[in-house]
Amino acid sequence: MTALTHPQGRATYVLGVGARKGVSFEEVDALVLRVLAEARVRPDEVTALATVEAKAEEAGVIAVAEAHGWNLMIFRADTLAAVPGARAGHAARKAVGTGSVAEAAALAGAGSGTAQLAVAKTRSARATVALARVREESG
Repeated sequence: MTALTHPQGRATYVLGVGARKGVSFEEVDALVLRVLAEARVRPDEVTALATVEAKAEEAGVIAVAEAHGWNLMIFRADTLAAVPGARAGHAARKAVGTGSVAEAAALAGAGSGTAQLAVAKTRSARATVALARVREESG
């Protein structure tokens, strides 16, 4: 996987998003902006929005990535299930086959082994969002 870097050399972040079927753009976007504000991260510091394959067709999720000009990263459930450091829950496992979507997708998108959660899973009524920071490689 190619490392994600910001053109101006600033820290780079990846958002992980989980959602219930039919979630609206407005709900996902409001939650994303709340998480970014909590972390004091500007939208232009985010390079991608990541989610699980089962949510790849959710219009509300796709629209948020498009509206902000972020890459959309899609991961298989088994890939997300193997991500260390993500908190697992029964509801997500039952719905999409992995115990963590938002945290695991954020960490996987940011380079799982070197990424760090900046904001743990945050919920709204129909969506979850987590934020991971891409760690710069030394050397």
